[in-house]
Amino acid sequence: MTCSLARPVEWVAVSTSPITEAAPLSLCAREPHVPADRLVAEMVPPPRFDAVRFDTYVPDPNQPSQSEAVSVLSTFAAGLGGAHASGAGRRRWFAKKPAAPTAPRGVYLDGGYGVGKTHLLASLWHATPAEPALKAFGTFVELTNLVGALGFQQTVSTLSGHRLLCIDEFELDDPGDTVLVSTLLGKLVDAGVALAATSNTLPGKLGEGRFAAADFLREIQGLSAHFRPLRIDGEDYRHRGLPEAPPPFTDEQVTKAAHATDGASLDAFPELLDHLARVHPSRYGALTDDVRAVCLTDVRPVPDQSTALRLVVLADRLYDREVPVLASGLPFDQLFSEEMLNGGYRKKYFRAISRLTALARDAKGLVGR
Repeated sequence: MTCSLARPVEWVAVSTSPITEAAPLSLCAREPHVPADRLVAEMVPPPRFDAVRFDTYVPDPNQPSQSEAVSVLSTFAAGLGGAHASGAGRRRWFAKKPAAPTAPRGVYLDGGYGVGKTHLLASLWHATPAEPALKAFGTFVELTNLVGALGFQQTVSTLSGHRLLCIDEFELDDPGDTVLVSTLLGKLVDAGVALAATSNTLPGKLGEGRFAAADFLREIQGLSAHFRPLRIDGEDYRHRGLPEAPPPFTDEQVTKAAHATDGASLDAFPELLDHLARVHPSRYGALTDDVRAVCLTDVRPVPDQSTALRLVVLADRLYDREVPVLASGLPFDQLFSEEMLNGGYRKKYFRAISRLTALARDAKGLVGR
């Protein structure tokens, strides 16, 4: 099943005080209502991975697993050409159901931060010989958000005609997601959809440190059976420590830069965190539509884990869209408490710090305009 052309985002007006044309935008004044078909149409590699290909990936000569990954994935992509594995769209209603795959119908890229897993996953998407409408690419969070928007059965129906589903940053953070994703992927594999995923956790270890994994062992093992693990070795981000965040600017500098930058937004960080609680995470991408820079004042530690996880999703969407972030208050490496950084979601928080730090460096040039 292919998706129709995405309809534009519908916006709900939020009452704000009168502003001049030169005034910056406010993310807190936006409440995007995203049509479900746009969620499907946007399941493509993010803009920063538009141009990546297997031949633009530069393997570390000291890490042979990186070259092996390119070879395995290139072969995997070539094997996805031709007819849909299930023959979907051509079987009659009384035809026999295709036999369940006898071997894993997917590849699972495991490795530390900074070894190019997303680069390789996006390259696989680009190399697969099928029209974009027959390939889907999204993060684990985006996939669960899609189910939330469409409903389970409609998601299965929508994705069952695809050749390939790529899932970046595969993480199982609670029992509900474990059962949901296990069931969804099982049905998609039965329909002939090939799978590819990246994570920092081997399939059999998913869920450790987050909930009582033993209680959901059957579901986790079921997920593992769908994938051939492909280890990619290299320098692990966790062994290098957190990146050093650039020092924050003053409120005055951030405000002045926001007014001087076309398409910039300006919000107080605590108010933005409150606003994120009222917007579904599936809409965070639309929340930043046409925003060329995000300016934040009064950055302070995130108060609780639910708020922190919402911020992680926003950081991912900003990073995907290469939107610089200029901020005052505390540096981004002080956003999360030691308890958070040592807990089950630490990988998500490390990734958010890394990405926000990179975007803060990109924003330096906004000051002094």
